[in-house]
Amino acid sequence: MSSSGHRFKVVVCRNLGPDVMSILEARPELDLVVWPQDRACERSWLMENISGATGVIVMLTDKVNAELLDKAGPSLKVVSTMSVGYDHIDLKEAAQRGLKVGYTPDVLTDAVADLSIMLALMAGRNGGTGVDLVQRGQWATFSWAPFGLCGPQLSTTAASPTRKVGFLGFGRIAQATLARLVPFGITHCLYFSNPSSLPNHARDAALAKQHKLQAVSKVDLDELSRESDVLFVLAPGGGETYHIVNETLLRKMKRTSILVNASRGTLVDSDALAKALREGWIWGAGLDVVEGEPNVTIDYPLVKEPRCVIVPHIASATLETRLAMATRAAQNLIGAILGREMPSEVNLSDVS
Repeated sequence: MSSSGHRFKVVVCRNLGPDVMSILEARPELDLVVWPQDRACERSWLMENISGATGVIVMLTDKVNAELLDKAGPSLKVVSTMSVGYDHIDLKEAAQRGLKVGYTPDVLTDAVADLSIMLALMAGRNGGTGVDLVQRGQWATFSWAPFGLCGPQLSTTAASPTRKVGFLGFGRIAQATLARLVPFGITHCLYFSNPSSLPNHARDAALAKQHKLQAVSKVDLDELSRESDVLFVLAPGGGETYHIVNETLLRKMKRTSILVNASRGTLVDSDALAKALREGWIWGAGLDVVEGEPNVTIDYPLVKEPRCVIVPHIASATLETRLAMATRAAQNLIGAILGREMPSEVNLSDVS
């Protein structure tokens, strides 16, 4: 409790499991109000319960905007999200009200990198088509052919000794993905990052030496699209990267290339990608995120493309990572309420 004996109301939009809920429940200062269902928190419940709260723990599905913040009132001090992204939080409104915003970076780096490799392999080796064939009971009637269900090999071979991987965005997750690709015999790493940032030649040389690559190079989008055998989209969302993967970029890619997106659906123009796959501009795509998710039905253009493997935004979905994310979200909230350091706080100083 506070020095005056007052308990701080905290709204939790999803039960975070026994390991993490026990962290919150062990704090006598907190008066917890927890969404009781094992599904996404209803907006009406959140609006009814947020009034007078000092803190709130939200998920990606919970929109934190002026409406919600007005309803919370001046008592609200912190919004803690169990996610690395915070597109669902109006940062301008939060900054204007002097709120702290917590998020969960770093802890999901390895899980996202793992899934990125999985998507590259599944897209290149027709994994989606193969799984579908078996699950439909059509294996027995499938007509084998010498090159049936074949696709481009991720690893190098004696006949094909060069592999160039490209990264749109070259932060922690991209570099972790690169490290996982090294055993496949990758020879070159190309990346495109914020054009205003200067190349980091020393870092790139160190990475090339560490991974025994011929080169790690910052390039422009044109070279990235032309040269990449696999292009990993691992950049932040937002207006600056909206549809950065568009028809122009896709038309420049190799016909045997693979596109992987494990960042934000808005970076890739879904209609352009569906056209690229349908007309054979690229070989395949592996997607953890798409525009308009989760409203993706069987009529969604990319769902109809056999060489497009889509999974439902599960890059962080390992037991270990989700536990770490939930723990970080709880720690962020407790730190802010008790006047301590938040392990991961969004910098709102430049938000206007």
